[in-house]
Amino acid sequence: MSVPTPSETFVQLIEHLRKAQESAAMMSHLIHTESGLKDDMLAKGWLMIAELLRRMILKVTEMAQGRLN
Repeated sequence: MSVPTPSETFVQLIEHLRKAQESAAMMSHLIHTESGLKDDMLAKGWLMIAELLRRMILKVTEMAQGRLN
C-alpha cells in the first residue's frame, strides 16, 4: 500500500466532483423528461447543483495550480 500524495488526492477529488456534477445534470434531465413541466423547478434545481459543482471544480483547480508535485 502506497502513501497518498497531494497530486493523487487532487486527481481523486476532481474525479469525484466531476462524477457528482454529471450525476446532478443527469438527475435534471431525467426529472425533466419523465415528469415534463410538473417538476420543472426540481429539474432546474438539479441543474443549478451541477453548475455549482462545475464552479467548485474550477475553484479547486485554481487553488491547486502550482502547489502540487
